[in-house]
Amino acid sequence: MTFSKKLFLTIALVIAVGAFGVNYLKGRSASPSAATASGKPSAQSSIELVASDVVVAEKYNMTQGLAISGTLKATRSAMVKARVVGELMALDVREGDAVKAGQIIAKIDPTEYLAKQRQAQQQAEAARAQVEIAQRQFDNNNALVNQGFISRTALDTSQANLNAAKANYQAALSTLDVASKALEDCIVKSPLNGFISQRLAQTGERVAPDARIVEVVDLSQFEMEATLTPKDALNVKVGQSAKLNIEGSSEEVSAKVLRINPSTQMGSRSVLVYLGIAGHPALRHGVFVQGTLGTQKIQTVAIPLESVRSDKSVPYVQVVQEGKVVHMQVALGAKGEVDGKALMAVPDMAEGTQVLAPSAGALREGTLVKLPTLQK
Repeated sequence: MTFSKKLFLTIALVIAVGAFGVNYLKGRSASPSAATASGKPSAQSSIELVASDVVVAEKYNMTQGLAISGTLKATRSAMVKARVVGELMALDVREGDAVKAGQIIAKIDPTEYLAKQRQAQQQAEAARAQVEIAQRQFDNNNALVNQGFISRTALDTSQANLNAAKANYQAALSTLDVASKALEDCIVKSPLNGFISQRLAQTGERVAPDARIVEVVDLSQFEMEATLTPKDALNVKVGQSAKLNIEGSSEEVSAKVLRINPSTQMGSRSVLVYLGIAGHPALRHGVFVQGTLGTQKIQTVAIPLESVRSDKSVPYVQVVQEGKVVHMQVALGAKGEVDGKALMAVPDMAEGTQVLAPSAGALREGTLVKLPTLQK
């Protein structure tokens, strides 16, 4: 190989090495801009939260409760029925009308019963006249026996006639009482204070005995029948209180356990618990309510119930640890209420743990967050 060829190869190698070095440096300088153009930051950014996005787990004296629901029934209600057969002459009340105990609700045609009462009255008077005749005959015979004019047998006969007349008179009076009662039953009265909830007959109809005319309900006291499992029923005692929400309303009412059924229901083996609710303007007979029955007082660390998330197979809460979001699994069941705020007991969580509220949204585990200064 000549000297000129060696020189040429050396120069070509130097040029190739120089070109490779220039391209490498260009690639290094262009990589930050390419990353920026793709929208992927070189370091993970943090999310800044506001005060309403974070709550602190605190220790509470909490009332633990059971979820209950049911339909309200007026404690006192009455289905007013006809007691006699006849034409309904008057029925002036309608649904929603207020009535008082003893108030006349309806009238049934009394013509037939007036006639029966007069007939019974006349029969009673005739029977009373027979008693007077038998009494005079007995008195006369008694005087004659004492004077020895008639035998003792005649006196006994007159005594028997007097007793029979008195019995007939008492039977006639009983018949008169029945006729008078039937006449009174033509006037239909309300048995209690309340409101008309149903009108089941119309003026001019011919009603039979036990035909339903109206229903009256007393809205001063209600009862709810709650169905519990045997396990839940073990913690329920008479006198325990409950908070109930009225269907279709934001109103909340208080209730108290009045009775507990001593027997379980056939088939379901459930236990019926009866709660009493005082009258309230928003309450109606038959309205649906649901709420929580407080069963016991516990002291435990708790967080707001709405902070518990259920978008995974296992319920969890989003907590902040060392500036990162951590998903912590929680056990459902220990629910309660303090000052009208629904809480979830989390005994395994340390007091003071920072938990994300629903307003923070769903964040991935490991997300960096900046916390505000929390004031208790």
